[in-house]
Amino acid sequence: MGYRVAVVGATGNVGREMLVILEELNFPVDEIFALASRNSIGVEVNFGDQTLYCQDIERFDFSDVDLVLMSVSGAFSKEWSPRIGAAGPIVIDNSSAWRMDPDVPLIVPEVNPDDVALASRKNIIANPNCSTAQLVVALKPLHDAARIKRVVVSTYQSVSGAGKQGMDELWDQTKAVYSLGPTPPKKFPKQIAFNVIPFIGSFNEDGYTDEEAKMWNETHKMIDPSIALTVTCVRVPVFVGHSEAVNIEFESALDEDEARDILREAPGVMVVDKRDETGYITPKESQGEFAVYVSRIRNDPTVEHGLNLWVVSDNLRKGAALNAVQIAQLLHERGLIGRKIPA
Repeated sequence: MGYRVAVVGATGNVGREMLVILEELNFPVDEIFALASRNSIGVEVNFGDQTLYCQDIERFDFSDVDLVLMSVSGAFSKEWSPRIGAAGPIVIDNSSAWRMDPDVPLIVPEVNPDDVALASRKNIIANPNCSTAQLVVALKPLHDAARIKRVVVSTYQSVSGAGKQGMDELWDQTKAVYSLGPTPPKKFPKQIAFNVIPFIGSFNEDGYTDEEAKMWNETHKMIDPSIALTVTCVRVPVFVGHSEAVNIEFESALDEDEARDILREAPGVMVVDKRDETGYITPKESQGEFAVYVSRIRNDPTVEHGLNLWVVSDNLRKGAALNAVQIAQLLHERGLIGRKIPA
């Protein structure tokens, strides 16, 4: 038994990765469709050994599929996800459009799998922000053990979080620096090559950015609204892989050894934490991997019950495409996807 699956936004970084991961995880697909805007009609993408040709979303009959993975802008999703959901399939949306909608579950399968049952309200499930996804995978088992009181996070986010244009800009600027050419910023507000930019998204009135607000709002929705969380989001000249320096204050005692043991048993987490010069994970090493890596686990002596962590993950995978496919797997395991098609 398999499903009829559509990927909307199939030509983008995340859309292509969704197709790759559906095949890697052997998700039960009977037939798959690649959809995009009219500008991308006929563009080739791959699903395993198959070559798919992108179809026009405007002309596609969504009542004929069971599941839709969306990798599009928030504005596009606002228009299309309700229309698609009303036609019958469940929509797993990677944009920010539906994350805080009270009738749309925001899901990381390792964190709040039972919320997937709420999908029937609108036939839409939201995928969290890429930085939030890896953060909550690391926080949830620790919160269950000792209840988190406060978290301070500084992110080091790769340019792929800004799409292909961001990756192209880092590549072009790096070459220009070596050739002593101009490096005018286009996608980012300042030069990203050999630089860091402490600004992602747009400013809110309180001086924080919407990217930072997403992280605490989404963490509150998925884990616990009582957690006090403050964030600084920084763009760094890394192609793929987000990193986070995480400081946690707990309500009860939890030392570094206990935390290390808890995280080693936690779903989706891989602990790499040796006290030597290579005993940690960098974003380069996380590329192409499924896990959320946790390193540099150590006590924080400045608060009564405190820990510091270094958290790294492939943002195109766990931060986007992988999490979406894992949600699809969860729906499949719980029998929540509609019409099944005989293989």
